[in-house]
Amino acid sequence: MGYKTLRQAVNALESSKQLIRIDHPIEGNLLAGAIQRRVYQHQGPALLFTHLAHSRFPAVANLFGTLERTRYLFRDTLQQVETLVKLKLDPKTLLKNPAMFLSAPPAALHLLPKKVKTGAILQGQTTISDLPQIKSWPDDGGAFITLPQVYSESSLKPGIRSSNLGMYRVQISGNDYLQNQEIGLHYQLHRGIGVHHQEALKLNRPFKVNIFVGGPPSLSIAAVMPLPEGMPELAFAGLLGGHRIPLVQPSQYLPMPAEADFVICGTIDPKQQKAEGPFGDHLGYYSLAHDFPLIKVDQVYHRPDAIWPFTTVGRPPQEDTSFGEFIHELTGALIPEVLPGIKAVHAVDAAGVHPLLLAIGSERYTPYSKPDQPQELLTQANAILGQGQLSLAKYLFIANKDDNVQLDINNIPAFFSHMLERVDWQRDLHFQTATTIDTLDYSGHGLNQGSKVVIAAVGDKKRNLPTEIPENLTLPRSFKKPKVSIPGILLVEGPVCDDYRPGEDLNLLRFSKKITSDDPINSFPLIVIVDDSDFCAASLNNWLWVCFTRSNPAADIYGIDSISKAKHWGCSGSLIIDARSKPHYAPALIDDPEIEKQVDQLAVNGGPLQGII
Repeated sequence: MGYKTLRQAVNALESSKQLIRIDHPIEGNLLAGAIQRRVYQHQGPALLFTHLAHSRFPAVANLFGTLERTRYLFRDTLQQVETLVKLKLDPKTLLKNPAMFLSAPPAALHLLPKKVKTGAILQGQTTISDLPQIKSWPDDGGAFITLPQVYSESSLKPGIRSSNLGMYRVQISGNDYLQNQEIGLHYQLHRGIGVHHQEALKLNRPFKVNIFVGGPPSLSIAAVMPLPEGMPELAFAGLLGGHRIPLVQPSQYLPMPAEADFVICGTIDPKQQKAEGPFGDHLGYYSLAHDFPLIKVDQVYHRPDAIWPFTTVGRPPQEDTSFGEFIHELTGALIPEVLPGIKAVHAVDAAGVHPLLLAIGSERYTPYSKPDQPQELLTQANAILGQGQLSLAKYLFIANKDDNVQLDINNIPAFFSHMLERVDWQRDLHFQTATTIDTLDYSGHGLNQGSKVVIAAVGDKKRNLPTEIPENLTLPRSFKKPKVSIPGILLVEGPVCDDYRPGEDLNLLRFSKKITSDDPINSFPLIVIVDDSDFCAASLNNWLWVCFTRSNPAADIYGIDSISKAKHWGCSGSLIIDARSKPHYAPALIDDPEIEKQVDQLAVNGGPLQGII
């Protein structure tokens, strides 16, 4: 039941024609990543690179490239996981369907890892420079491990119960790292490993980490799961994998999966850092070089038949989109229990996942009259922004369930139409003006520094949304090329932003003050100022990506006929979001044309990618 090794999973995918071998020599520098991205775009198979240049190890990519393939990898255990979720939600379910009891207890037994004396992982040793050196984007700072499982334990309470397993990127070459001695580890202090880092700082001593690569596929999913406090990721990996995870522990190191493909054992001095990056990241831009923790490499183990799993990230959708969809399938039903009153939350992948959240809540405490302004929705919005990775959101749009019981949170145009038909910009904007945002998001006013806005709307429909540009529409000087994105949203090209003044951009202030509240442009409740209106109007995903990755709410929201009363800001006319690129932004990711030509050549007649891309 379940796959105990990566090799088992690869063999199963190959036998079911969900994986192809690429026996051509393939460079890890740019080409392997470009192949993976292109195949993912075509929803193609998993890829086994049997001859990766400059490495004696094969590599596999696009393993989780489709939701269907991800489900296939865990087909033996999904029902048991769903059963335990249902029992968590409503224990009375067991009384209604006693047969559930037959699968629930055995599945629960898989939660507990087991210690073993030896394992395949201890049978080989290598060096960092002998590992596959995969660089995904032209300006990346070096080669990275893109599917790492970073394991750490509490210095105060050592052991699996206080452990953390997280997918934090690892740089294994480039920059000022001493080859084979040092590697970079990128994580934020609010992550699980950050707690262990803080403990080590207080104790003034280093702490150990292990980086697992490969092993049972369930370990990769567990490393990105938003699990409740106190539940070790290794336990969930056993549940999803359908077997107890066997762990082996050489005396001087932390535990490691006996069936992992690779394990890097190292030590972190919590006071020491080196520059890590740049790295092409999931927002679609480079995260730039910054100081991050440094791992002193103690040992690198590998199993005899080791396979190196990798992916590439970039502007969504990418392979990690399947992670998000699969995790939502597993955990979505738990949202109402964790967040009372909330019916659904959607982290919008096309907007970079973290910048934009859509939510459906409920005004439950209004039994005598229908609410005409947000009340409990605001409490629920604050609860959402206090939950794990949801706290990284910059924009949260939250609707009231009872205003439209058919509202589908995954139908993004319909959700925005629902909100824009009801929103009152004088009342429904709620800012946090100086707070933390995603480290990878450069739209803020400093690393980790930015703002948030909650847009909560309830009540009956207030307006019809235009779908065409009014004939009598005029724009202020240097603003041009108006385009309709979706009903109610107008895209306008603005002048290049070469002198950024947060909240005080002279061109945006002129735009918002020159137009009055009776101007026909106000039929559009939302105006987005962009660099290229044709690009943004070409697809919904283009607009979502530009609007929400290139704006910092408190600094980049303006309004026609704006007012401020008792420290509450709003506007009686259209809301304006400045989503132009700013001088301090990180560059967007761009494919290398020469590398793309090499990918094309692999798809010609007789090539390994013929008929796939």
